[in-house]
Amino acid sequence: MKKYTEEERYMKMALREAKKAYALGEVPIGCVIVYEGRVIGRGYNRRNTDKTTLAHAEIKAISKACRFIGDWRLEGCTLYVTLEPCQMCAGAIVQSRIDRVVMGCRSPKSGSAGSIINILMNNEFNHQVELTEGILKDECTDMLQDFFKELRVRVKAERKAKKEAEN
Repeated sequence: MKKYTEEERYMKMALREAKKAYALGEVPIGCVIVYEGRVIGRGYNRRNTDKTTLAHAEIKAISKACRFIGDWRLEGCTLYVTLEPCQMCAGAIVQSRIDRVVMGCRSPKSGSAGSIINILMNNEFNHQVELTEGILKDECTDMLQDFFKELRVRVKAERKAKKEAEN
């Protein structure tokens, strides 16, 4: 049996969160926040379910971690996320003073931890975040690719059914 590193173990937890989003038909993104070896926040994408732009995995996890800590500052915490944070989430990570982000795979169309812009390490801000990427990259990428393949098939079938109903 494979022995996982600490980073892989926490990313596996983030992947379990992403599977919850997948089960809801949401883009499968999951996140966990760790403080002193303990998971203090978890989240998964729920934008369509909750009908709000703010229901990203990272925002949900940050909110729970803040409640646990009892403060908006999450110094000493590491955030594990299956997909590179967007600009909103990267901003929230910087604002909450999270020390480190560990991400699975990049997001070439919206990534704000290096793909398009790097908000996490911008020296103009009063806080920079250490970044580690590529942890369980293939598993994270495969889940997202499977989701979007299934989505394209479902949308195509729905369009076809609608067209047939109109005729």
